[in-house]
Amino acid sequence: MPIAMAPAGKELLIRKVGADDKTKKHLQEMGIAEGSRVTLISSSGGNVIVIVKEGRLCLDRQLAGKILVA
Repeated sequence: MPIAMAPAGKELLIRKVGADDKTKKHLQEMGIAEGSRVTLISSSGGNVIVIVKEGRLCLDRQLAGKILVA
């Protein structure tokens, strides 16, 4: 399921990042890569806020729709 549809407050495993290579590399540098774990804080409005490692990250809904989690 896309990360924007996941339940808030739950740790999620990233299964696939369906973006172009440049975007994938940028997300990887921020800690969002296949096999990593993130926690969804909020997915209201047009943004998705996640905890990655020990920081928070805000993603727009379009990009968040390309990140699939389990």
